Amino acid sequence: MIRSEAILAAAEGANPLVPNWWEVLVTAVGFAVLMFLVVKYIAPALENSYQNRVDAIEGGLEKAEKAQAEANALKADYEQQQQEGYAEANRVREEARTEGAQILAEAREKASAESARLVEQAQVQIAAERLQAETSLRTDVGALATTLASRIVGESLEDDARSQRVVDRFLEDLERNSTARTASGTAGVVE
Repeated sequence: MIRSEAILAAAEGANPLVPNWWEVLVTAVGFAVLMFLVVKYIAPALENSYQNRVDAIEGGLEKAEKAQAEANALKADYEQQQQEGYAEANRVREEARTEGAQILAEAREKASAESARLVEQAQVQIAAERLQAETSLRTDVGALATTLASRIVGESLEDDARSQRVVDRFLEDLERNSTARTASGTAGVVE
């Protein structure tokens, strides 16, 4: 208790507004040491960390801007290639149309020429077959006419010259009758 009384007596005698110099000195030394540590070690570490963060952010922005520029360039390239592809496709399509029209025209021309050739060949063949049929018909009709005339007349018409005259007259009469029928049939159609 004596001690606490001495402290109380000393405390009662001290002015509370006047600082204790030993406390101020210890506090100032502690603050100076703490300030030295902060300035020497902590502040540079924080500044370094801050600078690294700023550099990382700015670098990230630069990278993002570069990536955006590259993306825009690639997009422009892609769009240009797409437009070139469309143009090429249109050109190929037009060439194919032109070529198709040309092939179609050539095919029509060939078909027309082939058709004309076939018609001409058929007409020649028909004419040859008609001539052959007429010749065969003349021979057959002549033989029949000679036989019929022989039966009607009662004489043999085996003489070639005489039988030829009879056949020729008969065929001429047939042709005249046929021509007259055709002309009268055509005149009836015209009227």
